[in-house]
Amino acid sequence: MSHLAGKVAVITGGSSGIGLATAKRLAAEGAHVFITGRRQPELDKAKVEIGGKVTSVQGDVTSLADLDRLYATVKAEAGVVDIVVANAGFIEHATIFDLSEAHYEKTMDINVKGVVFSVQKALPLMTRGGSIVVVSSIINMKGVPAHGIYAAAKAGVRALVRVWAQELKDKGIRVNSLSPGATETPIIRAQFDSDEASDAAKGMFASITPLGRLGLPEEIAAGAYFLASGESSYVTGIDLPVDGGLAQV
Repeated sequence: MSHLAGKVAVITGGSSGIGLATAKRLAAEGAHVFITGRRQPELDKAKVEIGGKVTSVQGDVTSLADLDRLYATVKAEAGVVDIVVANAGFIEHATIFDLSEAHYEKTMDINVKGVVFSVQKALPLMTRGGSIVVVSSIINMKGVPAHGIYAAAKAGVRALVRVWAQELKDKGIRVNSLSPGATETPIIRAQFDSDEASDAAKGMFASITPLGRLGLPEEIAAGAYFLASGESSYVTGIDLPVDGGLAQV
């Protein structure tokens, strides 16, 4: 049974990692999925991997013009939006001693501004209610060195979810956040200068996670599907950790 048949979903950062896994899951459940990302070759590859009914639109979530183009495409092809998964994100290590204005602005622009306007610009098309899923992180409740601005950004979008759940309830729109723990995605490798350093970090995270391993993108996507679908029809304003217990015990 296709649980999302007839639904239209927009997923930012949908060409890799958690976004790609979520796009695959929602498409497999019958949704028409629109994905966006900055690199066209990755989008082209993702479109083939996802299968089903999928449209890719190249763009940067920090560009309001790109977001306008995304939603113009959605309007032309589908007319409505039922699900938004605001997933596009960026992480870079910097302690308070060495962070720069450029680091601060890029981290906040992608992780906060990108979420805010990805959501705001979807609202005129959410004419039959729906679900908004904001991808935060368990970093929103942890004090991890060198993750200060990233943590502030992810805590910020968690706070926005609480507000939006109230502001959008009369439109029949539920709003929740999803907080992954350490997950096996390309973003981990991008944080380090070598495979060895990346592998060491993965080993460390696995060792401190109660389930003893990193999460898989498909496991995070299962949480996104729950929040996006009617399975969570009585759920709004929450933060759902999918973290192997890392931030819970």
